[in-house]
Amino acid sequence: MNQPTDPTIILGAGFTGLLTALHLCHHRYPRPVVLIDQKERFVFKPLLYEFLSGEMNATQVWPRYEELLDCSGIAFVQDSVQTINLQQRQIELASGLRYAYSNLVLALGSAINYFGVEGAKEYSFPFRTGEDAMALGQHLRECLQRASQIQDPQQRRLLLTVAVVGAGPAGIEMAATLADLLPRWYDKLGGNSEEIRVVILNRSPEILKGDVNSQLRETAQKALQKRQVPVELLLEVSVNAIRPGQIEYKRYDQFEVLPAVTVIWTAGNTVHPLIKNLPILKEHRDRADRLWVTPTLQLPGFSEVFAGGDCAALGENPLPATAQVAYQQGAAIARNLRAIATGDDLKLAQVTLRGTLMKLGLGESAANIFDRFQVTGRLGHLIRQGTYLELLPTPVHNFKVTTEWLTDEIFRRYMQPKLPSPSEDTTRTKVLQWASGAVAAVIVASSGLGIWRVAAPAQFNRVWQPTGLPTFLDRLLPVKKQS
Repeated sequence: MNQPTDPTIILGAGFTGLLTALHLCHHRYPRPVVLIDQKERFVFKPLLYEFLSGEMNATQVWPRYEELLDCSGIAFVQDSVQTINLQQRQIELASGLRYAYSNLVLALGSAINYFGVEGAKEYSFPFRTGEDAMALGQHLRECLQRASQIQDPQQRRLLLTVAVVGAGPAGIEMAATLADLLPRWYDKLGGNSEEIRVVILNRSPEILKGDVNSQLRETAQKALQKRQVPVELLLEVSVNAIRPGQIEYKRYDQFEVLPAVTVIWTAGNTVHPLIKNLPILKEHRDRADRLWVTPTLQLPGFSEVFAGGDCAALGENPLPATAQVAYQQGAAIARNLRAIATGDDLKLAQVTLRGTLMKLGLGESAANIFDRFQVTGRLGHLIRQGTYLELLPTPVHNFKVTTEWLTDEIFRRYMQPKLPSPSEDTTRTKVLQWASGAVAAVIVASSGLGIWRVAAPAQFNRVWQPTGLPTFLDRLLPVKKQS
């Protein structure tokens, strides 16, 4: 029989799982916690495009869990989950290890949905992990290098065509990034960037259909056409097969072929196989096979089990699978786990959607703030970056990355010598726009820095002592000591 002394097990160390663990650590959860994931690194998916383009590095976007989990109350286990036994409250790992649990958190995320398209898994590139980004980046560079040395225009065109399947936010962000990035890479090799093609294929007649970002549709469409290489849209297209060097599709009852060495799959996700195989009745799942949860994020019939992120559905209108939702659900699960351990009342999970953010090219984004107004271009990029950097797990990692990013924004991008600007008025406008964004980003960073300094002064001083920042802040803004 399971005992309260059995650990709390968290399956999956994406945003929901990792943030649950970190909040438990921060609030001094009295029970042991075991966090299990098959990867050794956390991937901050919204910034994975910056990792591909080189705008941010692996340390910032793809840190190791051992760097993030600086907490004695959390044990991290790198392993794959084999089975989940809800009745016996046990899990078994691929290594043969078995754990009994007092509470379980299901935060396994989702899996890629290839919709049964022939060759999609074998001949297209996914884009969900750091390994995916590295593999795609290496492949694209090799294609550009080969193209720069090939005389046959047809073969060169094949190497220079990138097909992106899916026009959801992932497909739009990918196409917009590559349409700016690939010309830069190819120009360095002496190639003609006008030969590059970036094509989006989408089943729906419109982009971002049914997505939380749908209000940015018009903005995204305009941005795709303004890239260094305008992005081509093939809408109302049904992809039939992906083969080496080509993608076959049907459009208006006509079968066609797009020659392309590079095909990137962003067409959709499906529920994780472990979640799909749980013995949960169909009436306790939504249409996508996700698990219905109570307003406290517990599994009906299994009150000791919590679920969040892509695994869970709450109400008829499911929350979007975004970082801000997972972040808030992780905090809510941790709060209720602690309430169970201390005998307090559980609280309803409150998730507030603060708008949407989309990357629309190198150094350009759109921020739809509280669904009320949009900020685009360079300022939108600064808001997007500042917002996501604030969501990075753990204060140490957050502010290392924020400091590096702000330094890069201010010095590398704006202090380098540039060609004379076209007019004084245009220059003044651009400076004011950048200054506003930079101030906003600095406010985001400094506010969190102050919270960290007050909440964990010993850790703050240890990390920042070499910079002299603690001494400076003590003189400028002395912290009041509790009596």
